[in-house]
Amino acid sequence: MKYVTEYRDANLVKGVIEEIRRTVTRPWTLMEICGGQTHAIVRHGIDQLLPPEIELVHGPGCPVCVTPLELIDKALTIAAQPDVIFCSYGDMLRVPGSGRDLFSVKAQGGDVRVVYSPLDAVKLAQQNPDKQVVFFAIGFETTAPPNVMSVLQAQRLGLANYSILVSHVCVPPAIHAILGSLSNRVQGFLLAGHVCAVMGYHEYPEIAEKYKVPMAVTGFEPLDIVQGILDTVRMLEAGKAEVFNSYSRAVTFEGNIPAQKSIAQVFELLDRKWRGIGTIPQSGWGLRPEFDSFNAEKRFDVHAIQTEESPLCIAGLILQGLKKPHDCSAFGSVCSPENPLGATMVSSEGACAAYYKYGR
Repeated sequence: MKYVTEYRDANLVKGVIEEIRRTVTRPWTLMEICGGQTHAIVRHGIDQLLPPEIELVHGPGCPVCVTPLELIDKALTIAAQPDVIFCSYGDMLRVPGSGRDLFSVKAQGGDVRVVYSPLDAVKLAQQNPDKQVVFFAIGFETTAPPNVMSVLQAQRLGLANYSILVSHVCVPPAIHAILGSLSNRVQGFLLAGHVCAVMGYHEYPEIAEKYKVPMAVTGFEPLDIVQGILDTVRMLEAGKAEVFNSYSRAVTFEGNIPAQKSIAQVFELLDRKWRGIGTIPQSGWGLRPEFDSFNAEKRFDVHAIQTEESPLCIAGLILQGLKKPHDCSAFGSVCSPENPLGATMVSSEGACAAYYKYGR
């Protein structure tokens, strides 16, 4: 446990926070882009330990939260069909669609299964040749490599009964959308270390320079996070708009080149709708035409499904860093983990779920 506990050492964390206190001279608003970082910040009380000049706001880096409502409804429609085994990671099962969730489909007899890897779904397709096996392929750049590998593996095995329902989104276009908004208040970014471990951080210096906003690649342990905050504050105080790698033990500038090549082989960039935010141009991935036979949307003809989100839910404003969960009139009353209005309340990376669980 040595290399875990040392990054959770309270004395080391307090030391870095004291350095932040000595460094900061004016108010700054920072956004952690990743929902996993949000949960770590709230769980460990980092937001309450920081000096009052530093405000942390929460970004759209929760893949479950930004999966659009109509795609959830498409998943529900596919999963309810009698010849389908619908596979997903566990945190998608409670995400509300227009009128139900995947747990409800399962309770009504649908064959909905939680898997730990898309390759588990490929194995199910091998074992059940009389069934259509669909994997719900959501996520940011981090989960793209295993998802594309499942398609390549199914192709190699000649499996005609395997397909994926794709909802992949990319971080850089979302940062462009946030910083380019007239209502933006973010002055510095904590970049998601796991995304950068795959993709590198070579895309971000141009963004930092364009919007004059410094960024630090940051991990997920308390010491990682406060170090990323310190590095970002140092750049802000010095008037620098650069990208600093505060997570060098896991991230390189170039990233994982073989993973990037496999993604480019199977996926292509396209416009993606983000739940609560809207469509961001060229912000997601979809299957290339040569892999259409593995496209669940086309296989089950669910393109026409369109839906409207609850007007009570302000998840979109929360995901853009404009509001916090306790600013929502429905938080903890009409909206709770047992009866969620939006995905941010039930996702393991959702900001509303973090505030609810840890009593903010």
